[in-house]
Amino acid sequence: MSIEVQPLERVAHERAGIDLVAAEQAAGEFLRALGIDTDSESMRRTPWRMANAYAELFSPRPFDLTTFPNDEGYDELVLARAIPVRSICEHHLLPFVGVAHVGYLPGQRILGLSKLARIVEHFAYRPQVQERLTKQVADWLRDHLDPKGVGVVIEAEHTCMTLRGVRAEGSSTITSTLLGSLRDDPRSRGEFLALTMPGGRA
Repeated sequence: MSIEVQPLERVAHERAGIDLVAAEQAAGEFLRALGIDTDSESMRRTPWRMANAYAELFSPRPFDLTTFPNDEGYDELVLARAIPVRSICEHHLLPFVGVAHVGYLPGQRILGLSKLARIVEHFAYRPQVQERLTKQVADWLRDHLDPKGVGVVIEAEHTCMTLRGVRAEGSSTITSTLLGSLRDDPRSRGEFLALTMPGGRA
């Protein structure tokens, strides 16, 4: 069975340890096991599309950490709000989508603002649970930036809850991780939560 993949895509997936041929074959077997006919003209390419779609969803883009000296001694909150989050629930392999609010209190260095979004994207690109994703983003910033405090809030809708099971349409899940001053100092904690969480719940 042949797969049409552009050379650069094939190289990228091979480096990531992704076997698109095996994935396409497995996708076809999966669909047929569920009683779905893959022989029709409209469905014939679906296993290939599934394999490529999941390969894309599970392959984060590399990024370089860009930090700068905090020459001005800035010591107030730096916050990126409403960063899009798109990930796959590791329990059902169904998407969850929402937004992340990521902030930190600078120490000796500050971070290129676009990197806050790239860090969220990086950890969201594997099968995930929202609780782990929230903590991974916060821990990464703490370990690589050495800030005075870190805060991460993620609010997302899980299709494993809204499309199946309880079918709780419109529900969302909020998770948070606070480290350093944003956890221990009431003033800093309150400021961060007021800017990120509904009603500013502390």
